Formats: sequence, C-alpha cells, structure tokens
Amino acid sequence: MRIGELADRIGVTTKSIRFYESIGLLPEPTRTSSGYRDYADSDTERLTFIKTAQRLGLSLDEIREIIAFRDRGQPPCGYVSELLARQVRQLDDRIREMRALRAELKNLGANATQGDSDDGTFCGVIEHMRPQATPRSARSSLTRRPISSRTGRT
Repeated sequence: MRIGELADRIGVTTKSIRFYESIGLLPEPTRTSSGYRDYADSDTERLTFIKTAQRLGLSLDEIREIIAFRDRGQPPCGYVSELLARQVRQLDDRIREMRALRAELKNLGANATQGDSDDGTFCGVIEHMRPQATPRSARSSLTRRPISSRTGRT
C-alpha cells in the first residue's frame, strides 16, 4: 500500500510516517518500480503500536527500545511493565499536584471579591500571595496563553 493509504488507515499524516522512518521506528519500505513507497501489513501493525504507545505517554526512545526487544526476538513485557508502572507513579504525582492546585484556586476564588478596590492594583488575593515553585511536571499543563491570543482579540 502507498503512504497515503497507510496514513488514512492509522489516522496520521504522511509527514508523521516519514518522520518515524527517519528516526528508525518504522523501517524503510520497499519501493515500487516507479519509486513510490510500498508498505506491508506489518507496517500498519507497527505504526498502530507506535501511536498507541504514544497515547499511553511513552516517549519515542521508550517505544524504540520496546521495538528493539521485539526485533531481537525477546519479550518486551517486563520492560513495558516497568514503563507503565512509572507512568502510573507520575500520573499519581500529577493528580496530587492538580488536586492541591484545585483546592488553592477554590479558596482564592472564594476570597477574591474581598478587598476589591479601584486603586488600579491587581486583585489583592493574587497580588499578596507568595510565589511558589511550580514542579517541572506541572509547568506545561499550567502554562496558558493570554485570553486575547486564544480568541484572536487584542
């Protein structure tokens, strides 16, 4: 099958398929006499595995190692089990962090209207809070664009 058909089957772009080939996650396909990539059913299975593993939060390096186990004829289940256990621990940490943040935000929201003033200062609840270090794992999920850039308004 050609690259477009493979992309449609899996729900990825052809650019993604070429990227996975370039980093060695997907083997270089055979070529037709006219030079088109010709993918096999095994490529569909491998690409489905890659996308599923990514959805579960595994990195491309971890996925590469799992594929290497399989390509060497070794069962990767012990390695996969360790990876998934680590993912669960990281999720548990994030859930704790998010619950603490939720509780803090609820408390602040309940107190936000107290002490409103028209003196041009920021909201006192936030203005007088002591900054706290945000754990690295939570930074990307807590970073938000300004409302004006989300709505297109300035």
